[in-house]
Amino acid sequence: MMSISRALLLSLFVSFAFTTFAEIHNYEFKVQEQAATRLCKNHRIVNVNGQFPGPTINVQNGDTLFVKVTNAAPYNVTIHWHGLRQLRNPWADGPEFVTQCPIRPGGSYTYRFTITDQEGTLWWHAHSRWLRATVYGALVIRPKSGSSYPFPKPTIEFPVILGEWWDRKVISVLRQALFSGAAPNVSDAITINGQPGDLFRCSSQGTTRLSVKKGDTVLLRVINAALNQQLFFSVANHKLTVVATDAVYTKQFTTNVIMVGPGQTTDVLLTADQQPGRYYMAARAYATAQNAPFDNTTATAILEYKSATSQPILPQLPAYNDTNTVTAFSNQVKSPGKVSVPTKIDENLFFTMGFGFFNCTPGPRCQGPNNTRFGASMNNVSFVLPNRVSLLQAYTQRIPNIYTTDFPPVPPLQFNYTGNVPRGLWQPVKGTKLYKLKFGSSVQIVLQDTSIFSTEDHPVHLHGYHFYIVGQGFGNFNPSSDPANFNLVDPPQRNTIDVPVGGWAAIRFVADNPGVWLMHCHIDTHLAWGFAMAFIVENGVGELETLLPPPSDLPRC
Repeated sequence: MMSISRALLLSLFVSFAFTTFAEIHNYEFKVQEQAATRLCKNHRIVNVNGQFPGPTINVQNGDTLFVKVTNAAPYNVTIHWHGLRQLRNPWADGPEFVTQCPIRPGGSYTYRFTITDQEGTLWWHAHSRWLRATVYGALVIRPKSGSSYPFPKPTIEFPVILGEWWDRKVISVLRQALFSGAAPNVSDAITINGQPGDLFRCSSQGTTRLSVKKGDTVLLRVINAALNQQLFFSVANHKLTVVATDAVYTKQFTTNVIMVGPGQTTDVLLTADQQPGRYYMAARAYATAQNAPFDNTTATAILEYKSATSQPILPQLPAYNDTNTVTAFSNQVKSPGKVSVPTKIDENLFFTMGFGFFNCTPGPRCQGPNNTRFGASMNNVSFVLPNRVSLLQAYTQRIPNIYTTDFPPVPPLQFNYTGNVPRGLWQPVKGTKLYKLKFGSSVQIVLQDTSIFSTEDHPVHLHGYHFYIVGQGFGNFNPSSDPANFNLVDPPQRNTIDVPVGGWAAIRFVADNPGVWLMHCHIDTHLAWGFAMAFIVENGVGELETLLPPPSDLPRC
């Protein structure tokens, strides 16, 4: 029997003790390096259980999971359960040096958690350097027994995991970029379920296929697992009805194309109502940074009606920089009905975010613009992870000199954020600064893009929480006029917000989950450059508002 504290065991079971049919699931993940062939080339990738993408986890709302992760790879690794609330249990959240030290090569750690009041499509991925390029899989949470979807039961359910493929080891790509100070090489292909599709050489045989009969209703669970790229997705000649985003049901609406940012999930219903034939499901980049290279390939999978042999038809995808289509799509995503949005705000925060540059002295000549190193920041702080203990352990054990709690609630300087920013404001300050929130406080954060080097659409993910997106727009946020247009009736609820390019987004949530929770850009290049911060949410009153104790097998640094 695995080692587990009595308090943790009690907490894991209490949430489903009175729920009929809740189950306990035991999984074993072996992280390992294996040979892989794509684009006519052989090399080695890190994967889970010999699968790429990794195994799909299928559970129900209320179930408890025990996932033992054994690291047989040559790199440190952690696993993050993206979008799971992990109530009172940040020990199972996964980001390295934030909630745990990494699992060293040859080591293991068991993630133990209960799914509480969540259903839909989430996913899991490595949260250590760039390993999530190939270490990821779907996490499907179905309604409890006796409950049903708020839409007709689909005939077929099919995960569509969008990703990126490099012809080199991704850790080498990252190391080269961090050494040189330049932007990393872009990926060589976009993928669908690990395959680039038959528009590429040597790829026809492995192309992902979905077989349907005329009249089938298909639930596509679309996940953007790409490391660095927002993606458009469409199915030729078929309409997509959006029914959920980030494992939260939405008002249903129909569209030809969806845009999914890294970290985000979108569930769509498709009816197989076309002439029996073969139709491409296709994905390609939505890219907003000016003059920045990006992977402009198109990934394909094939939706094929049974016995059809025709040549597949390609859908019409938007242009790479079609922000109008993205805005029109995101404006349609709303909660199914009226929701309880925090209106009395206790913490009113304003975070600028985007690129920065560090001077290249001392050291070799750097390959960033004007002999600099690329950086990134929030409120001019470029986040530095500790390396001898996790932030959560430092907080709970009161270990000094690991972090400070002076992350600024507003930018240190006001400036024209999306205008011509003076060069003197281009260099951020490195630091491990956290921001404290009292349990139960109502929080509003305005996330403001900046035009340092270039504006860009940034997917920002908050661990441990879902939040309401009450407003978004272009240009600089105006605190006098913009809040009048906030949607406080049926705003969408998400765990990852794509902040508009050269614009802002306002989110709200109640700080009801104690622990240390990372907030960061889900473009991993930007995260490696320091685009992150973390919240400490203090304990409330009583056991149900208090952090669980750490598990006994928590990895040591």
